[in-house]
Amino acid sequence: MELHYYPSTAAMIPHIVLEELGVPYERVLVDRTRNEHKQPAYLKLNPNGLIPVLTDGDLVLYETAAIVLHLCDTHLQARLAPPLGTPERAHFYKWLAWCTNTLQATLMTYFYPERWVKEGNADGAAEVKAVAQQKVLGLVEQLDALLAQSGGPWMLGRDFSALDAYVFTLCRWTRNFDGRKARDLPQLEPYLQRVAQRPAVQRVFAAEKISAPFF
Repeated sequence: MELHYYPSTAAMIPHIVLEELGVPYERVLVDRTRNEHKQPAYLKLNPNGLIPVLTDGDLVLYETAAIVLHLCDTHLQARLAPPLGTPERAHFYKWLAWCTNTLQATLMTYFYPERWVKEGNADGAAEVKAVAQQKVLGLVEQLDALLAQSGGPWMLGRDFSALDAYVFTLCRWTRNFDGRKARDLPQLEPYLQRVAQRPAVQRVFAAEKISAPFF
């Protein structure tokens, strides 16, 4: 398998999952600073020009949640997702979809507000960014509540899952917010510490050359 990635992007999610699995794979850097994700060679893998992409034999897969589910389903012995056909598995699907369709989408609006206004409308972009930040904070409060409900130490309870890789990565994207951040919430702060201390996550930090503060 090959993971096409760039540091600190959504590629960190399958990167963590691959390290948790402990299976052989190779990292392929897609240098965003050189616009490599928009070049013809990469667009053959993902016509949307987005990172990450996972290649697994003849399979070429993009969309982070799809990659994560593929890794979970092809490595059931690792138990990075609840058993198939259970209510727990259904909630795993729900929260994975929520992370990518709701929280991540809102974060992207925060980071790229100019995409949602007419070109040159700096005031409009600033307003979009500010509103998106407030929406993100409301969403991470749902994660804080989920942790309290599950009893921890992980998002779904006693077992670490691929959902935790997703939540950790998206929460760390708030680390430079003005004002309140995910780490300021009472359940999330110790949770993020626990995830960051996992050996697989530490290996991802080292490979992506990410230094503290991690979240």
